[in-house]
Amino acid sequence: MASEFQRDKLLNMFRAFDADGNGYLDQSDFRALADRWKELPRVRPGSELAARVEAVMLGWWDHLAAQADANKDGKVDLDEILAMVDRLHTMREVVAATAETIFDAVDENGDGRISPGEHRRLVDTWHGERVDIADVFDRLDQDGDGYLSRPEFTELWIQFWVSDDPAEPGNHLCGAVPPRS
Repeated sequence: MASEFQRDKLLNMFRAFDADGNGYLDQSDFRALADRWKELPRVRPGSELAARVEAVMLGWWDHLAAQADANKDGKVDLDEILAMVDRLHTMREVVAATAETIFDAVDENGDGRISPGEHRRLVDTWHGERVDIADVFDRLDQDGDGYLSRPEFTELWIQFWVSDDPAEPGNHLCGAVPPRS
């Protein structure tokens, strides 16, 4: 059963993914998400990275549909996502496998690290709009070097998807989790 924190975090994710705002996720929402990611500078149309990004985004849909679409109607609503929360901790490897592609897409200059500006573009791309991320990068940058390395990013990415601990910085990787109102 989802905690209040997980519900808030997953609701935020759900809203970011529901491209057409119809209250459920389907394959077209993940195609729209892939298209948003293809607007990043390194994800050039026809490139190997663009193909990887599309495979990851559509793979998320395939995995979500297989795991959460209880009534097999090709649509996943928030309740179906919340029902699978108890299985999230068993999906660490699946989640980690996507981190490399996301890192490569966001690392615009290919220097092997994500700067605050690159992180800003990750969040904006994730949400499809500009959102407030004040102090988020400082929370993520645990070693204080001003960048996220690939290993740091991978751990944060796993925390984002799997963690139920509000104190873990990765929960804020794609922007602050809005508090329950």
